[in-house]
This record gives sequence, structure tokens and C-alpha cells, in this order.
Amino acid sequence: MEARRRREGSATAAVQDYLEYRRIVGEDDGGRPFTPEEYEEYKRKVLPSRLQNRLYVSCGVPGGMDCKLVGPETPCFCTHRYKQHRTDFEELPSVRPLTLPCLVRGCGCSSYSYVHRNGSQPLRCQCKHSAPDHSELTGHPCRKCSTCPGFRSPFTCGCGQPSYAHRTLIETKEERLARGLPVGKDVPYAAMGGLTGFSSLAEGYMRLDDSGIGAPPSSSLVPHGCGSSWDHVFQKAPGTKPEEAGVNSLTGQLSGLKTREEEEMAYFERRYQERLKMEKQAKRKASAKGKSRGTD
Repeated sequence: MEARRRREGSATAAVQDYLEYRRIVGEDDGGRPFTPEEYEEYKRKVLPSRLQNRLYVSCGVPGGMDCKLVGPETPCFCTHRYKQHRTDFEELPSVRPLTLPCLVRGCGCSSYSYVHRNGSQPLRCQCKHSAPDHSELTGHPCRKCSTCPGFRSPFTCGCGQPSYAHRTLIETKEERLARGLPVGKDVPYAAMGGLTGFSSLAEGYMRLDDSGIGAPPSSSLVPHGCGSSWDHVFQKAPGTKPEEAGVNSLTGQLSGLKTREEEEMAYFERRYQERLKMEKQAKRKASAKGKSRGTD
């Protein structure tokens, strides 16, 4: 039994070591695992610059919330994953916007670009062709028709804005902090993108709380150029004060609201409890009548 436990423990440790290796190395080994010496040399060379020059990638409407935080497995418009693009820099380029070209041989993608999906299905352009039918080159012209100038989908994101109004943003740690958004802990893993916590995996409108990434300021819910008369859907909740900054209080207001379904459940629960009470009273009366007949 003890020997079996040791074998299971060593197998578990081996799996953990491999997962750690894969998170750190990513696609840089070309499919052939490094030897222990190569692995140590890789970490010595890459990790310092990776921790210092991490890039944060997100997608959203300029001036609004981050609707999608990109992670290692998030696909690009070219259909390749974020981890298959260049994400490590010894020195960050001074040219803006930053570009992260795809490293897959034969792919013409010049920089990572997030594209929305409708569930598991790719979006369709206004020309009726899907995203894979469009080129990965800049502008994403359609391969199947000559009239389409570039991919433009009317799909509406959870934030209420159309897909074509969104932009992929690649920023440094300092630039993200300047926007008042959290950057998480420094980690040695490859292609972390914008992931800083478990809630980073959720859509932007579902992350309006303190867990994982923190609450964005209320100004992020109002697009640039709109006056105070414009109210975001999350600011229309009853009881929300317009002067409240942050979404902490807004989350509390929304969680305190009763939906119609909750009111109906409370009604049926009350009727159910009343019926149980009546049945108990009927049983007590029947039992009392039976005892009185026995004494007679």
C-alpha cells in the first residue's frame, strides 16, 4: 500500500511538472520538449524579460469596459490561438499600436485580433459570409465576394454595442495601470494576455464586481462624446445614484432586486406552506374525533 502511494504521488508530481513546463514554455519548444538543461537555460533567458514586459490584451469599445480579456487559448481572427503569436519581448517597441504577429508558418496575420463568436459558431459579416471566409490580412477582405470591403459583423456584444465597434487593445503594464485597471501578479507563464483572476474568463458585463479584476469606474460605462443624459443599461437599475463612482454599490443594488420569477416562487412557497398547515390541522381534528369515539 505504501509503495502504491509513493507511485501515485510521483505520477501526480510528474503531471504537475509537465503542466508547469507547458505553461512556461508554451509553443516555444516547437513540439519537441526541452531537455532539463535546455529548460533551465530557457527560464534563465526568458523569464526576467517576460515578468518585466508582460503585455495585456483585451477587446472592447474604446473608452468603455473590457468586454473580453484574452488568454493563451483565445483564438485570433486568423483562427490561431493567442499563445501562437509573439508575446515575449526583450525590449518593448516604442511604436504604437503594438503588434503581435502570428508565428504559425504560412499565416499572414500581422497582429493578434480578437473576433467575437456567437456561442460556438463564428460570426457572419454583412456580406453573409463567415469570419473564416475572410482573409487574415489587414482589413480582412472577403475571399468569396468582391463587393465586401472588409469583415463587419452586426452582432451585438453583451455590452450593448455592435461587434464592429470593438477594438483589440494591446497595452503594457504601465498603460493598463494608467487606465485604472488591475494587472494581477507577475507570473512566469507564457501568453497570459489580460488574465488576472478567475473572473477574467467571464464576459465584461458579468465581471462588474470585486473578484479577480476589480470593479471599473462608472465613467467606463459611458462612451466618450455622450452627455450625462446617456445612461448605460447597468446605470438604469432602480435605486442607483448617479454620483456613485465604481460598480461596488451597483452590484449591491442589482443583487437586491427581486425578479418576477423570484416573486412568483415566493407566492407559490407561501401557498404550499398554507396547504401543509391546513393538512396538519385536518389530521389533528380527525385524530381528536377518533379518540372521542373510543372513549364513548
